[in-house]
Amino acid sequence: MTLRHRFHPGGLSDLVWGVGYRGTHDHVRNSPALAFLPWRRTQNVYTCFAQDELAFLGDRLRVTVGSKFEHNDDTGFEYQPGARLAWAPAVSHTLWAAASRAVRSPSRIDRDFFVPATPPYLLVGSPDFESEVLQALELGYKVQAAQRLTASIATFYNRYDRLRSLEMGPPAFLANRVEGRTYGLEGEATYQVSASWRVTPGITLLRMDLRTTPGSTDVTQVRQEGDSPRAQFFLRSSLALPNQVTVDFAVRDVGELPNQPVPHYATADARLAWQPTRGPELAIVGQNLLDPQYPEFGRPAARREVRRSVYGKATWRF
Repeated sequence: MTLRHRFHPGGLSDLVWGVGYRGTHDHVRNSPALAFLPWRRTQNVYTCFAQDELAFLGDRLRVTVGSKFEHNDDTGFEYQPGARLAWAPAVSHTLWAAASRAVRSPSRIDRDFFVPATPPYLLVGSPDFESEVLQALELGYKVQAAQRLTASIATFYNRYDRLRSLEMGPPAFLANRVEGRTYGLEGEATYQVSASWRVTPGITLLRMDLRTTPGSTDVTQVRQEGDSPRAQFFLRSSLALPNQVTVDFAVRDVGELPNQPVPHYATADARLAWQPTRGPELAIVGQNLLDPQYPEFGRPAARREVRRSVYGKATWRF
């Protein structure tokens, strides 16, 4: 449940604030191999938030500040502030920057998980597990370089504290003894080739560095550095043909995941649609067209590969 109020004090400010409540009740049927203890639990989360957007210099400079405040049954009071600045020095140019803090509150796996269901335990959650913390910085630039061309580029730096670790036992237990950082670059452009054809390429570059804190016995979690691709590229094309027919095409190129291991792969999707009037639309969609099947994540012994597929779709909009 959330209550929200928005108003404009002073004419230059756009202020929104509110309060919320979320209650959950778990009733778990445990198995002999693993269990959540206690098997029944009620949790309450109380929130309040406020955000104000201010406009200056004839609306060419916008400053947004705000925060979310939360109280949960596990870690108590949490705060998540954020600030954003957007400056348009000219009509076709926008420069923006943002800073924020976010948390992931403990789940029942972090605190209440036991393997097996009865002693002696091999793995246990920790009643002292704290919220994981992210501190994020972003800087970006967007430009309309020509009448038919727009482009944007953004860089980011994220710092993570109190990430989940798997500590040696016996029994093994979960704790907050991993920290790290990610940083990278994202770029995207849109080129209107003609009135009916639009092309959008984009690229993402990512680097991840994880490390354990002093005293940790974790030897597995830092390998998650190899669970995210270092580079991804996409290209989307949308073409409007006569008689209300559209052709959409997209290709993705994704780098390897060395920790899993998942090799580098490329895949493509296509869609042919006909919308004779405003309401109905008929479409034929092909997914993963370059290979019969390929893996996206997971270790070879347990993963399921994504298969090529073709299907029809009918949509009616009211």
